[in-house]
Amino acid sequence: MIAGWPELRALALSLDLPGVSEATSWNQPVLKAHGKLWTWWSPKVDAAVFKAGRDEAEMLHAADPETFLLHPHYIGHGLILVAAGRLDAGWARSRLVSTWTAMAPMRVLKAWQAR
Repeated sequence: MIAGWPELRALALSLDLPGVSEATSWNQPVLKAHGKLWTWWSPKVDAAVFKAGRDEAEMLHAADPETFLLHPHYIGHGLILVAAGRLDAGWARSRLVSTWTAMAPMRVLKAWQAR
């Protein structure tokens, strides 16, 4: 289980996906993919933040509200929070890759898939 930003950051960077960079947003460390926010650790609640559609976020929260958190600050932004210490590394890896894939420009995606 991933307990904090250092572990999530290390996992995300270990994926060696093109176009990923470290940055700062709202005075917090974040990772960007293709120049857009990709994942970060919430300064509002002790949880990782991932992109997710509203329906998916609500479904995950309904299935496991102790793990998948909804916070008023993030409602309506297409995000899901995963509580510290409850973030499965396999789930995080899969989510990071699928989000990166969805964000990737077609030429980058084709080159990555070809390798």
